[in-house]
Amino acid sequence: MSIPQGTLPNNITSIVLLGFPDVHSFNFLFFSLLIILYFGIISGNLLIMSLYLVSKNLQSPMYFFITQLSLCDLLVTTDVVPTLLHTALYGEIAVSLIYCIFQLCFFVMLECLECLLLSLMSYDRYLAICNPLRYYSLMNYNFCVTSVTFIWFISFIMSLIDFIFIHNIYFCGPHVIDHFYCDFEPVVQLSCSDTSVFHTQIIILGSFVIMGPFIIIVVSYVYIAITILKIPSNTGRHKAFSTCSSHLIVVSFFYGTLIIVYLFPTKGQSLILGKVLSLIYTVVTPLLNPIIYTLRNKDLKETVNKLKQIL
Repeated sequence: MSIPQGTLPNNITSIVLLGFPDVHSFNFLFFSLLIILYFGIISGNLLIMSLYLVSKNLQSPMYFFITQLSLCDLLVTTDVVPTLLHTALYGEIAVSLIYCIFQLCFFVMLECLECLLLSLMSYDRYLAICNPLRYYSLMNYNFCVTSVTFIWFISFIMSLIDFIFIHNIYFCGPHVIDHFYCDFEPVVQLSCSDTSVFHTQIIILGSFVIMGPFIIIVVSYVYIAITILKIPSNTGRHKAFSTCSSHLIVVSFFYGTLIIVYLFPTKGQSLILGKVLSLIYTVVTPLLNPIIYTLRNKDLKETVNKLKQIL
């Protein structure tokens, strides 16, 4: 029987995250690997943000959006990896219910932000390739700052909606989550309240911040592909494609795992598979993003080489 929201105090005050119990015999090795990956995420994304701040060659809308993506990746890993490291070393971790709710809502905000940011970056590439003569007049400094501020605000509102609901539902247990962080579905499953309305609300809002940006990305790249195919020379087509290939790879990694985890049916799905996929978009993707942009971007590589010569 469902419990009316806000009528009873929570029956549980702490939640145990099990992490990856299947790798207990390799705890230290798994922990060491995660430390290396975490260091790579921090150093790689901080490098991109620092290069943008110190290099005049990178003062363009595209690099401004890339730094915002790096900031988002840093915050995602900071939200998830500390608890992941604890579970990797000790097998499990007990966190307070309010901490779990905050971790979930902060994670929701960052995932919404990344979805919206990737769609904004696809619009940037669309203008650069399909409408280059008006690119700098449309993609000016005020537009960039305003649009990024707006998507941060939208992401915060989405997170706030989730927080208000989850904070007011009744949690009766069990108090164990077989995951390495407080994700949406595992947390809601601990509730005895009627969450059907909330699930409907999440589907609607999720369609807005996940599938909406995805549609914008797909449409943008359809127009980009059509424009590139109309370029007569192979050199021109290759140059045009190279300006958006890094973003396309990042989108494929991010949305590929996100859609599999959250939009495919979870019944009958392996728990370890779900956790591995979650690990990919919370740890591996933030690590790959700076590598992809650095290795495939001429301006960034030139800036890194100049810094090497100075140092």
